[in-house]
Amino acid sequence: QVQVVESGGGLVQAGDSLRLSCAASGRGFPNYAMGWFRQAPGKEREFVAAITRGGGRTSYADSVKGRFSISRDNVKKSMFLQMSRLKVEDTAHYYCAARVVDPFDDSIFTSHGNYPIWGQGTQVTVSS
Repeated sequence: QVQVVESGGGLVQAGDSLRLSCAASGRGFPNYAMGWFRQAPGKEREFVAAITRGGGRTSYADSVKGRFSISRDNVKKSMFLQMSRLKVEDTAHYYCAARVVDPFDDSIFTSHGNYPIWGQGTQVTVSS
């Protein structure tokens, strides 16, 4: 199975943009549906965005719709989260998650319970 490592977090100002990356190691990355989640201090982990194994379909939390964009590069075994017009409330630890799916399975998963593979996360802090 794959392992995933996030990068790209940092301290930015409200209104800025940031691009998170999730690099996968191991075999079979194209067979994994992927997602981004985040967790702020004192809050539960919440769904941010998800993408199918082939990248043809995406899903977003209402709070980030229109501002964030998820994508993947199966050749480079990577997934990305382009974040624009960042808000203070976007401050959180962001996690990459992966779930293997059957060939030709175009399912998309938005619950953290659907994902057995997680990275350590990367911190995003948005200041006002």
